[in-house]
Amino acid sequence: MASRLLLATLAQRTGIAGALLLAAMALLAIAAPLLAPGDPLDLAGRPMLPAFADPSLPLGTDRLGRSIFAGLVHGARSSLATGLCVAAVALCVGASAGAIAGMLGGLVDEAIMRLADAVQTIPSFLLAMAIVSVAGPSPVGVVAALSAGTWTATARIVRAEVASLRERQFVEASRLCGRHPLAIAFAVVLPNALAPAISLAAVVVAGAILSESALAFLGLSDPNRASWGAMIAEGRSVLRSAPHVTLAPGLALFATILAASLLGEGVSRALAARGG
Repeated sequence: MASRLLLATLAQRTGIAGALLLAAMALLAIAAPLLAPGDPLDLAGRPMLPAFADPSLPLGTDRLGRSIFAGLVHGARSSLATGLCVAAVALCVGASAGAIAGMLGGLVDEAIMRLADAVQTIPSFLLAMAIVSVAGPSPVGVVAALSAGTWTATARIVRAEVASLRERQFVEASRLCGRHPLAIAFAVVLPNALAPAISLAAVVVAGAILSESALAFLGLSDPNRASWGAMIAEGRSVLRSAPHVTLAPGLALFATILAASLLGEGVSRALAARGG
């Protein structure tokens, strides 16, 4: 199923565009230690060096003399890693909760859905800010904070799919074999209910990258790691005199979010073309 969905997604123009752009950003992140060895937060030259003025500093330096190019490629690692981890956690937690709720129904379903309702009443970014403020701005804390408000949409989608599949003949056959309802939910029903949730994962990645950058912009991220949000915050005071300080990370952030959104649109169109 996964291979067929991938091929169908790449057959869509939005899907192939998003996949290529996201692959380029991923290659940039993977090659960061080769493209910009050392600590990206180290001083590399005189402050406020313009872009293309020094071949060793192609995008110039910020107010402290740090290489913008080094921060850009190392920041790609932080942003993509955070986005993928948040999507993975949201998909695992949301799919598990949705599968249990849809398969068991009754009070279990009611309890899980009311919990999802309660979480959704709190704006996800405000919830993330509150958790990071208490738990600290570590990478694990940021992923946990961003995941706390993103699992509910996946849970609702998977619950609806599982509820529509639990009366099918292949599920009834598993019941007749004496398998436990939870075993049926995770081993039999869930693999057939994940496709719509996969299209949501790309949107979660885009939202997580944007939220992580926003937290960094507000100073609620690990100060020892390069981050696009922190770079944008660093350059806002010199936006008129040195726009390159903000422009480079801003364009990288825009391109990455656009890539993830295009890929998600491609998956959605592929699912629609094959009937969901």
